[in-house]
Amino acid sequence: MTDYKKMYFQLAAKVADVMDILLKAQREGEKEYMDGEPFPEGKVMVIQDESCECE
Repeated sequence: MTDYKKMYFQLAAKVADVMDILLKAQREGEKEYMDGEPFPEGKVMVIQDESCECE
């Protein structure tokens, strides 16, 4: 019989590992952004939402 409890705990451990990796990447990205030079000519890009029927 399949040991679902063991499978669940293995999955939970892997999810926790992935969350740690994502949080570390986010922190590093934020640090790089804050330490970087400011953009003198900030650019704005507008993305049209084709599903919106707004005018």
